Amino acid sequence: MSLEQHYSSILEQLGEDVAREGLRDTPKRAAKAMQFLCRGYEQTLEDVTNGALFSSDNSEMVLVKNIELYSLCEHHILPFIGKAHVAYMPNGKVLGLSKVARIVDMYARRLQIQENLTRQIAEAIEQVTDAAGVAVVIEAQHMCMMMRGVEKQNSSMVTSVMLGQFRSNAATRSEFLSLIR
Repeated sequence: MSLEQHYSSILEQLGEDVAREGLRDTPKRAAKAMQFLCRGYEQTLEDVTNGALFSSDNSEMVLVKNIELYSLCEHHILPFIGKAHVAYMPNGKVLGLSKVARIVDMYARRLQIQENLTRQIAEAIEQVTDAAGVAVVIEAQHMCMMMRGVEKQNSSMVTSVMLGQFRSNAATRSEFLSLIR
C-alpha cells in the first residue's frame, strides 16, 4: 500500500469522503508533503557537508544562531517549530557556514523528539569538525502541546547539549549562552 493510499484510508476512517472536490487530490498532496517533511532520512552527514571543511588557525568560538528548524514529533506526528543555536571551538578545521544549517535541517527533517535532535546535531558537528567543543541550544514550540492535550499556547521547550570545552569550561559555556541571549 502506498503512502497516498494510506492517507486515503485515514481520511475515510475519519468519516470523510475522499471523492469530494476539496479532498480529491489530498492523499497525493499529503503523501508528497510527508515525504518532503521527512527528507532527512534520505540524507547522510557526508552528503550534507559535501567536503566543505577548511583548514584554519582559528581556535575561537564559531557561532551560528537563530537557525530556523521545522520538525515532526515522533509521538503525534505534529510539527514543532523553533530555532537552533550551534557553536563549536575549531581544532584546525572550520565547516562551511551553510553546512551547519544543513546539518540542523537533516536531523530536523526526521520524526524526532527535541532532546534527541539537540544531541544528534551536536554529535554530528563534533564528528565532522573534530572540534574542541560543541554547544547546541534549541528553542521550539510544539504543536502537540499547543493544539491538543493541555493546549498551552505560549509554551516553549529549550534543550541544550554541551560537549568538550563547552561542558568542561564554565567561561566558554557562559560566553556562548550570553551570545545567544
